[in-house]
Amino acid sequence: MPRPVPKLSVVIPVYNEEQVLPTLFARLYPALDALGISYECVFVNDGSKDRSVALLRQQFQRRPQHTRVVLFHANFGQHSAVMAGLSYARGEYVVTLDADLQNPPEEIGKIVSMLDQGYDYVGTIRQQRQDYWWRRFLSAGMNRLRERITPVRITDQGCMMRGYARSVVTALNQTREINTFIPALASLYAMNPVEVPIGHEERYAGQSKYSLYSLIRLNFDLITGFSVVPLQLFSMIGMAVSTIAALMMITLLIRRFLVGPEAEGLFTLFAVMFFFIGLALFGIGLLGEYVGRIYAQVRERPRYIIEAVLEADGDEVAPEAPAAAAIGLVTAQ
Repeated sequence: MPRPVPKLSVVIPVYNEEQVLPTLFARLYPALDALGISYECVFVNDGSKDRSVALLRQQFQRRPQHTRVVLFHANFGQHSAVMAGLSYARGEYVVTLDADLQNPPEEIGKIVSMLDQGYDYVGTIRQQRQDYWWRRFLSAGMNRLRERITPVRITDQGCMMRGYARSVVTALNQTREINTFIPALASLYAMNPVEVPIGHEERYAGQSKYSLYSLIRLNFDLITGFSVVPLQLFSMIGMAVSTIAALMMITLLIRRFLVGPEAEGLFTLFAVMFFFIGLALFGIGLLGEYVGRIYAQVRERPRYIIEAVLEADGDEVAPEAPAAAAIGLVTAQ
């Protein structure tokens, strides 16, 4: 007999977090028990190579009625893991949370309270961030740039701890884009969004999975995924450069007839030429980013492949869960 749908689903992507998981379990479940509502925790193992899978299996055996574990057969990335968790989450409310304990699980109650008030998307703003200075600097700069050239309005785009009503989760699960930035999409789909401040702690153990390159790559995907302004801006730059080049050619031609042949300014001309060549190469790379997104989309490859799903008897599959035949083997235990 199917069990009732829980009020709350907490989706947590996991990748090589064996040092953090025991403490996460010890804090997460008591915090959810204290809410006094029905809940489930949906862990998505993103191809971990340490003992994370073994720890998730043990936790499932300890709390099978409140735990569901989705196992990827390889590493597909954090956002793919979150999308899988959303597709298997059954709750009326869904909260996403990183496994590193930088966002305290005890703050989930604040998000649930806002969802109870009728908000369909609850964004979060980290208070007294415990990140390195360069992360805070880059985050502030990218926030300002994103607000200028995209319709996405998120105060703190780097915080994964957010809350979604079922209507927003359904819209996210219907999205077929390969490159997805979940908080940005949710903010666009929501009809009644709100943001709340939450605490922020130092990473409990292990290392961050986002290097400087990964953060730059993520923000570049965010900008190119929600706006064509970079292409339009580069088109305007191209027209301006063409105009300047035409004026320079006319000037040099006039000087040729009035002054005669001259070699002065040759190295300056080389410098200007190399600058324009670099600008053209950057434009080609920018165009390649958009073409690459189109290429990834038209291939229609699955975002992820699931090896197994650990769930209790009687758990109904979430309405948006992908079919097993389409993505791999799904087993219930």
